[in-house]
Amino acid sequence: MLQNLEILAREAKSWPFEQARNLLAHVLKKRLGESERAEARALIDAGKADEALAKFEALRRPVVLETGYGPSGLPHMGTFGEVARTTMVRNAFRALTGDHWRTRLIAFSDDMDGLRKVPEGVPNPEMLREDLHLSLTRVRDPFGAHDSFGAHNNARLRAFLDGFGFDYEFMSSTETYRSGVFDATLLTLLERFDAVMAIMLPTLGEERRATYSPFLPVSPITGHVLQVPTLERNVEKGTIVFDDPAGGRTELPVTGGHVKLQWKPDWAMRWVALDVDYEMSGKDLIESVRESGKICRALGGTPPEGFNYELFLDIEGKKISKSKGNGLTMDEWLRYGTPESLSWYMFQSPKSAKSLHFNVIPRAIDDYLAFIESYKTQEPAKRIDNAVWSIHAGNPPTHTSPVSFALLLNLVGVANASTKDQLWAYFAKYLPEATPENEPLLDQLMDRALNYYEDFVKPSKAYRLPDDKEKAALLDLAERLKALPADTTDGELIQNEVYAVGKAHEFEPLRAWFGALYEVLLGASQGPRFGSFAAIYGLPQTIALIEAGARGELTQA
Repeated sequence: MLQNLEILAREAKSWPFEQARNLLAHVLKKRLGESERAEARALIDAGKADEALAKFEALRRPVVLETGYGPSGLPHMGTFGEVARTTMVRNAFRALTGDHWRTRLIAFSDDMDGLRKVPEGVPNPEMLREDLHLSLTRVRDPFGAHDSFGAHNNARLRAFLDGFGFDYEFMSSTETYRSGVFDATLLTLLERFDAVMAIMLPTLGEERRATYSPFLPVSPITGHVLQVPTLERNVEKGTIVFDDPAGGRTELPVTGGHVKLQWKPDWAMRWVALDVDYEMSGKDLIESVRESGKICRALGGTPPEGFNYELFLDIEGKKISKSKGNGLTMDEWLRYGTPESLSWYMFQSPKSAKSLHFNVIPRAIDDYLAFIESYKTQEPAKRIDNAVWSIHAGNPPTHTSPVSFALLLNLVGVANASTKDQLWAYFAKYLPEATPENEPLLDQLMDRALNYYEDFVKPSKAYRLPDDKEKAALLDLAERLKALPADTTDGELIQNEVYAVGKAHEFEPLRAWFGALYEVLLGASQGPRFGSFAAIYGLPQTIALIEAGARGELTQA
């Protein structure tokens, strides 16, 4: 599905393709000389990436994209966002190069880091307190399910990513340090220790500068990851000397997992050792990216391409903080919205700050559904910039839900439904062929609508009385609908009557009439297309609802 799209990908305007073009330019510059680069670029632009790879051996290595994860806690919204967005860039790059160039997405877990504090909300906190300063893969699992706390959270991360169908390679910091994958780069850092210190020390406070070392030795006695000064370096032996609080002056090799790096040098070292070509990060890490880039160059590497995305805000416009709990968790989004709606939300304007709160979910669901519908009729040049192309790697579904989430929410409220069976009963006439099996997304949305209505809509319902003009219009609408066959399921026919009443009673603007319908009949400031709602709810029931609203009875419910 990602082949033969090179021309469209070169002209696409959406941000994943802008990033993919930046990534391509970065990789060509990193791997080829100027004249070779021009020739390779000409071939790729001509849709002959396979020929470019065949001719230039340096291009045959896979393009590596990385995302990082700190396993001291469970996967969260930021984890999903970073992997989802990086995947979008990866797919855009594949389209740009005709899917001839192999790519890798590494999900890297920094599980060799020491446990600095006991996270909230985990069982057996006293056990974790006893294990402070041990590597996360040595900290006992408070859940009792895995060999370590790091292993537990890594398993959760992998299950989390697998659940969304991400294509990735998992890497553990502990395993890569111990296996020797990083050894050569660690020895280079030991050799260029002074250059790294010259980059890092100006970024630190006076007290921190006095004790800082890029190397964090692992005590052979306690297993603690130590933040202690490096007293001596032996480049020939590949060792450092430090003062172990548990055993005095100690010498250890920097290879084989005996030491870990501080996180900015660690980030830079991974870029070099894993030949990382792309990594994005939050706006709060701009300085860290800059410093790690300098260290990467000092180690003889090239910092990866990437960009800094904006952070999410809570409903009051404040930065989301895990400690404050003012954000939205993955489980909470998935209680009320679909994974695809979350991917849609992540796609939108990643460099603009956006609210991440419960109130954005219904709109995200319906916007996603609308983009699927528009994709069906778009020309190829528009399709590739449609968010659903990036969400579904160029293969979005051809069928979604026959009705909007907003309509379902209102149906739940008006029908006083508490189960999906009740909702499906309303669809028996409107969509007689529909079943949970052949309309799986509709079935899922019913679950979400029931949850969302109960938790957020129902408590905020506020019906109002109609004024005299609105009352007359409501009664007129009821009479017009009575003239239609009682089994009418043509939403457009009903909608035409609604329009006709609004015009006949001279509502100006006409949306004031629809606002009255929503506020009087549904207890909300906005709602679904009324004709579609009435067709599903049933004409007799809708007429009864309109008459009750006209009499002011709904405000007494």
